[in-house]
Amino acid sequence: MDVSRRSFLKATGGSLLLGTLGINLQPARSYAQSLPIRYANETLTICPYCAVGCGIVVHSRDGKVINTEGDPDHPINEGSLCSKGAALYQLANNPKRLTKPRYRAAGASEWKEVEWDWTLDEIAKRIKDARDKTFAKTNKKGQVVNRCDGIASVGSAALDNEECYIYQKWLRSLGLVYIEHQARI
Repeated sequence: MDVSRRSFLKATGGSLLLGTLGINLQPARSYAQSLPIRYANETLTICPYCAVGCGIVVHSRDGKVINTEGDPDHPINEGSLCSKGAALYQLANNPKRLTKPRYRAAGASEWKEVEWDWTLDEIAKRIKDARDKTFAKTNKKGQVVNRCDGIASVGSAALDNEECYIYQKWLRSLGLVYIEHQARI
């Protein structure tokens, strides 16, 4: 007797066999569900991790990030993301994330929590001190150079063109000449 799998299923009524195995062949009913991002604000941004510059869509509601996904209209990644970009949601929604600055004084072994105002004032003070100590108005030939040789900057690939422009203006206003950018490294 020559019995193939196809002829066996036809003869026994394949649904009877599948039904005895617990497989339901009835069409599944689908119910419309409201998406969590339905009334969320949508913001387009760039992934902060590497120099590729993948586009990300961030959905937020009431000032809280509820979803992140690749931007399908972005020319670089066309909606796809690497594992770090795909996990970007956890950057905003992580109970272990630091939300206040911490400071460890020279010689201290412990970090202490400080206020943002103090932190920004301290950063500004240190930038001014370093600039004042290393600012050169003229070079060895007596030519006017107005530059600061004691501070360097490495920019971030997470900045868009407008942010890079303003950042460059600020760095140049300080007299910095050692300026690099992650996208070029």
